[in-house]
Amino acid sequence: MCDVPNATKSAAELLVECLAQQGTDRIFTVPGESFLAVLDALHAKTEIQTVTCRQEGGAAFMACADGALNAGGSPRPGIAFVTRGPGATNASIGVHVAHQDSQPMILFVGDVARPMRDREGFQEVNFKAFFGPICKWAARIDDPARIPEYVARAYSTAISGRPGPVVIALPEDMLCDAVDASIAPRPAAFRPAQAVCPDAMQALFGLIGDAASPIAIIGGAGWNAKARDHFQQFAEAIGLPVATAFRRQDAISPSSPVYAGNLGYGPNPKLIERVKFADLVIAVGARLGEATTDGYEVPTLEHPDQVLVHIHPDPDELGRVYSTQLPMACSVDEFAEAAALWEDHAIIPFDAGAQAHAEWEEWASAKPSGAAPSLDMAACVTAMRKMLPADSIICNGAGNFAGWWHRYWRYEGYPSQLAPTAGAMGYGVPAAIAASLRHPERTVVAATGDGDFLMNGQELATAAQYGVNLLVLVVDNGAYGTIRMHQEREYPGRVSGTQLSNPDFAMLGASYGAWSKAVSTTQEFKDALAEAQSSSGLRLIHMKIDVEQLAASGATVSGLRAKG
Repeated sequence: MCDVPNATKSAAELLVECLAQQGTDRIFTVPGESFLAVLDALHAKTEIQTVTCRQEGGAAFMACADGALNAGGSPRPGIAFVTRGPGATNASIGVHVAHQDSQPMILFVGDVARPMRDREGFQEVNFKAFFGPICKWAARIDDPARIPEYVARAYSTAISGRPGPVVIALPEDMLCDAVDASIAPRPAAFRPAQAVCPDAMQALFGLIGDAASPIAIIGGAGWNAKARDHFQQFAEAIGLPVATAFRRQDAISPSSPVYAGNLGYGPNPKLIERVKFADLVIAVGARLGEATTDGYEVPTLEHPDQVLVHIHPDPDELGRVYSTQLPMACSVDEFAEAAALWEDHAIIPFDAGAQAHAEWEEWASAKPSGAAPSLDMAACVTAMRKMLPADSIICNGAGNFAGWWHRYWRYEGYPSQLAPTAGAMGYGVPAAIAASLRHPERTVVAATGDGDFLMNGQELATAAQYGVNLLVLVVDNGAYGTIRMHQEREYPGRVSGTQLSNPDFAMLGASYGAWSKAVSTTQEFKDALAEAQSSSGLRLIHMKIDVEQLAASGATVSGLRAKG
């Protein structure tokens, strides 16, 4: 217990006051003795919900997802508290995802006491060195009187420019230091205004007017509902084809007549050709990372026959990797609004937007086949579209299983896609819990693979504890399917290290108190989904498929072996 004199308060109490002042209403944690004083201060702060998780990686994923869900007009970072050493290293996966996904997050880490530092004390880690390469700012608070300064800076850093994670270490003894009761939190931090340059806008519309085959690639840093609505209005007005960056498929309504589909792994081949042969590429919010650009080939880094316009809130991203003819450092929502309101009557609307949308509709619609497997994943996702609300939030981790949702689901609501661009397994269940807590009025689905689910399946206990409404789908093919696909391509028939022996996932779900069902045919899935929708709370469907059905692209084990 912190022993503080009258007319003072503990540093931990000041810290929690600062969290509340910054608009924090929920934190995710695995408790540790290194920050017991913070947990005690939270006990009296009823406006902040403390969500106790089962592993620090799950807690960090929840905070990362919560930050993604809070990226509105006044974005707030997701917040996690973990202990030193093992807790912080477990949580590092969530920090890495928040960094690569450009999502605002703050990880507070209980640290060794100040007199123990630099002696390799119990669970001691140099957190500034450890987290520095994968976050925007890593710091330690040694002086409790500076807590308001550090917390305000952490929030401002997390939400400004390219959003991302911040890590703050809290020495255990510092949290019990007494501070003057008059020390108050700083005002809430807000994302700085980043207006659009009118001259740059004039140049952009000149490029559009001269283009024969333009395309936009959107989604990413700072994207929000305002950016979505205004950019869609702008693109539709001029018939501009719009592709979404990897796992940013909710950046525009899929029903928009100019939506061209998603880039990343397993995209529509016709969309790839459209990007390759575009004479003008307008990237808004997207970093144009390796996954979105197919290894920096779509478009190429120098793109000699293309003009690249890159709009991003962080000037350090502009020209960092790609040769850029017109870089614009501004908020993506401010850019989208300016583009929607800009009038240039010299531009003749393009037919390409409608053509690209028709190509996507054809590619993203499942075709019945007499040779379909017993449990046809394409048919199952199509059935979900008919049976679930259009604004359902779909959360997934990494694995080939996710490709069926990326191809056949329609991300109609905003936000409605929580999926790690960093390709981290185990993200889906924690992200879905965060989404269910943040949006209890909406249907939330965790789409997982068998290997993916068992990375963080223990967080079903968290879901049960907090009574969330959540549907979990476990696609079980008894393999690390993505790696198996690459293995069959490179070393056909030589299966090594990719086979899995799985539990009965339906029984596992039931042990957490979930309604659960195992299915092995498409019709059984449809029936189970209807039954699940008539229930509430935690629900799990165990989808048993054959490993032969490797990917939404149509890749099969036998097909890859035949090619080999």
